[in-house]
Amino acid sequence: MDYRRALIVGAGSGLSASLARLFAKSGMNVAVAARRAENLAALAQEIGGKAFTCDSTDRDQVDKLFADVEAAGGAPDVVVYNASYRTRGPFVDLDPVEVERALAVTAYGGFLVAQQAAKRMVPKGHGAIMLTGASAGVKGYPQSAPFAMGKFALRGLAQSMARELAPKGLHVAHFVIDGGISRGPDDPRGGRGPDGLLAPSAIAETYLHVHDQARSAWTWEVELRPWVESF
Repeated sequence: MDYRRALIVGAGSGLSASLARLFAKSGMNVAVAARRAENLAALAQEIGGKAFTCDSTDRDQVDKLFADVEAAGGAPDVVVYNASYRTRGPFVDLDPVEVERALAVTAYGGFLVAQQAAKRMVPKGHGAIMLTGASAGVKGYPQSAPFAMGKFALRGLAQSMARELAPKGLHVAHFVIDGGISRGPDDPRGGRGPDGLLAPSAIAETYLHVHDQARSAWTWEVELRPWVESF
């Protein structure tokens, strides 16, 4: 399949940046979006792409994002949703406002972005929508109920979308990231030892591999973890 334009929502300096670089290297025009587009200016310049401002929990902003991306270079063939929000603590002490925010960013935002992507892809019978999940989407951890709620919802969204949209030519994939993602050589979690954290560039390679799959053998979900990670 000929994928030429990619949009990464919830972009930052880690996995999203690695994805943007790899997609651009593979020949795609890449747009990145986040609540503060100014933080993406250097990345956009590096990949020869564009940066957009968008709060993925705001329906109007998501609608405008896709309209602006389309006007700037055409509707995206590949859309990646990387945004998430986490609040932790004992269950009885959780702030409902923070829980609501976690669900909005992690799950509802994913729905809004995926819906706008699908509306443009279904008529063409072509496109890929990739959702970044976590181990919290398949097992809930203590003091992490809001994150589990959001990631379980995102995984359910991906599974439902895959079953409905794959027969229409859309490749929907969900990525379970089971482990911490390295923030670079100065990451304070580096005490976990070699390969104790997932390298964002290595994760990006798997996204590209899934993206390149022939439609006769599509993957809807893949789990990634360091070989030293227990599961």
